Amino acid sequence: MAEPQEQVCPVCSVKIIAAPGGDRVVFSSGPEGTRAKLWARVCQFANKPACINRDRDTIGTVTDKDYFKADPPGSK
Repeated sequence: MAEPQEQVCPVCSVKIIAAPGGDRVVFSSGPEGTRAKLWARVCQFANKPACINRDRDTIGTVTDKDYFKADPPGSK
């Protein structure tokens, strides 16, 4: 069986692992995510030509759950 293909973004150092049903994104902290979550939280703000997550077809649909939501003040 072939090893999964892994890419590392030269801009943010996030790992993207090709997987059936959708690529897995390994963030430096927290749970794995999707390319849509990576775009919503990092790529759209970094906006660098070397970013490997710029193709809208591979990013997929970005939902409200993909964006970072900080805990409200006093919630912890």
